[in-house]
Amino acid sequence: MEPRREAVRDNRQMGEFELLAKLRERLGTPGPRVRLGSGDDAAVTAPSGATATSVDAVVDGVHFRRTAASPAQIGHKALATALSDLAAMGAEAGEAYVAIGLPEDLGEEDCLRLIDGMLHLAQGTGTTLAGGDVTRSPVLALAVTVVGHAAAAEDFVSRAGARPGDVLVLTGELGGASAGLKLLENPGLAAGLPGDVAEHLRRRQLEPQPRLASGRALAAAGARAMIDLSDGLGSDASHLAAASGVRLEINATALPVAAGLAAIAHGAGADPLRLASAGGEDYELLAALPPARLEEASTRVAATGEAKLSRIGRVVGGAGVEIRLPDGGLLPADGFDQLGQGRPGRATP
Repeated sequence: MEPRREAVRDNRQMGEFELLAKLRERLGTPGPRVRLGSGDDAAVTAPSGATATSVDAVVDGVHFRRTAASPAQIGHKALATALSDLAAMGAEAGEAYVAIGLPEDLGEEDCLRLIDGMLHLAQGTGTTLAGGDVTRSPVLALAVTVVGHAAAAEDFVSRAGARPGDVLVLTGELGGASAGLKLLENPGLAAGLPGDVAEHLRRRQLEPQPRLASGRALAAAGARAMIDLSDGLGSDASHLAAASGVRLEINATALPVAAGLAAIAHGAGADPLRLASAGGEDYELLAALPPARLEEASTRVAATGEAKLSRIGRVVGGAGVEIRLPDGGLLPADGFDQLGQGRPGRATP
């Protein structure tokens, strides 16, 4: 019995090695900082200046559903959510390292399509997939470590530099991802929406775009604090306010809301502004700027072609976040909590 058990183990290892070899064939030419890439025990890089490193993970049933997203879309989203953290630092994307937990029912072709989705985004953002690992898992899960670069450590933008008197700005639009999720859960909500609008909302959920160029533009324009909106405007603004030791006052009527969100929200029995502010997964950038740099920041962000910049509020003394409605009322400054029992604003995937 012992030799037979050993043979089974060897077959499983061979499958892993063959898959890794096929994955490496797809990686292409590494970036200029990579001296030794995938295929050895560790990657070797020779960066100059300063680096920023972030880790993010996506899990089937929490961040996506295999029944709703293609393997390429899942790979794209896994890398995009990690790169969004680099965007919030004003970093230039560098290298990514990917650990994949593969369920037994995910075939080789689907695994390769998963990597192809990551590679397509990597090529578009100047990111090198420099290494990683695969293992068996009860569900599909991807953990992505990304490394970003800047000439000096002080060039990165943290959450902690906002000052009273700064203006609050936001890239792009809010609510597209949460509206897209509701469409995926209930396709009937698309009735009456133009087809391109519905498709745009679904893609906002399935294929988020990290605002890397916008992050660098905002950093160059003097952004003092910045954060990406992964868990919702209210929740992430609260993180920035706490780190900076200030209060953020946000004008709800100034929020740029995705086209079609209002119709989706009404069809789902939700409040549009609440869905936009707390839904999460938009991966836009919220930043605090000196007022004198606002015009420059708008010009720089527009030049990236990624998104428009909107002024949505101001920084004042105090603590917390206030999202004020036209009638003087307040929206709750909350969002998605990965480990919390209550998940306002984001439907359970």
